[in-house]
Amino acid sequence: MNLPLPGPATTFSLTLLVCAAAPTAAHAMAGAAATARAPFEVKAVGTFKSPWAMAFLPDGNMLVTQKEGSMILFNPGTGAKRTLSGTPAVSSSGQGALMDVVPAPDFAASKLLYFSYSEPGRGAGSRVVLATATLDQAAGALRDTKVIFRAQDASTGGHYSGRIAFSPDGKHLFFTSGDRQLLNPAQDPKSTLGKVLRLDLDGTPAAGNPLAARGFHAAVWSYGHRNLLGIAFDRQGRLWEMEMGPRHGDEINLIKPALNYGWPRASNGSHYDGRDIPDHAPGDGFEAPKVSWNPAISPGGLAYYDANLFPQWRNSLFITGLSGQSLDRIALDGENATKAEHWDMGERIRAVRTGPDGALWLLEDGGRGRLLMLTPKK
Repeated sequence: MNLPLPGPATTFSLTLLVCAAAPTAAHAMAGAAATARAPFEVKAVGTFKSPWAMAFLPDGNMLVTQKEGSMILFNPGTGAKRTLSGTPAVSSSGQGALMDVVPAPDFAASKLLYFSYSEPGRGAGSRVVLATATLDQAAGALRDTKVIFRAQDASTGGHYSGRIAFSPDGKHLFFTSGDRQLLNPAQDPKSTLGKVLRLDLDGTPAAGNPLAARGFHAAVWSYGHRNLLGIAFDRQGRLWEMEMGPRHGDEINLIKPALNYGWPRASNGSHYDGRDIPDHAPGDGFEAPKVSWNPAISPGGLAYYDANLFPQWRNSLFITGLSGQSLDRIALDGENATKAEHWDMGERIRAVRTGPDGALWLLEDGGRGRLLMLTPKK
């Protein structure tokens, strides 16, 4: 969890910066005023219990995961909901959750889903896992659920990460595995924690991963990461990743094979107890972020946008803020990324996705988190 403390005067209020605090009425009003000036209209489409992630299906339905372990089949047109049977047991205390869900590249034929969750372990321990299941939509069920990858290390900490992205050719799967608040495993070649992993579609390490010959776990693509809460490819096939920093230092990285992104040896944030962490600096041997935040926004989700409904936003990343209660647009230009626009949404925002028609969809955090659809202002 990112718990930023009050810092210098900024555009964020103290209320915005307290991650655990419930939004105040004043802040909600400020958010409404801010979005009223935005180039989009906001429509609430549904309400969910601590929603975590969403995915669109070819028939227009959606899947929404909820923290405690349920997966909801949702029709955004009618508002009809159905809780799918067959989901596995989830360790949902703390930061644990039923996390990401992404249809397979051949979902139209296979009906296969990939999803991640925090799997209960011995005692209070748990680990992030990647699983597959076949969606039986008529029966409202997941069939043949199978865990295809488990992080090696069980922990009682958070920072599961568990985000999924398929390579543009659909042949490989990239999976984020957080440091579980253990720090040093992010630099440990043998550990899968604090890493971006490149897997075959069956969950085994992909051939040709660049660090295997140097003694790393065969699945590792990049390392030195903290809590990787978003991953997406752009139109040129570049892989972008967003992660939550410690006390400040949230960041967006351009992921390249075999690179070390520094955690916990370098960060633009500090430890929660105030101890300094060296900032990223030229020549330090670590890949620096393309964008970072200080004060923190506590990012929850990331999406790449290249649709036509908002033509001015093409080739952008969208980042949601939990403590920031915000939506940020990051403009991309080749390997460069620049903060472009910031909107105060008045609520903690957990997730963002681009819809099939080019609308931008958000999930609010919390026990009555709304699903929001953003469309151009008329």
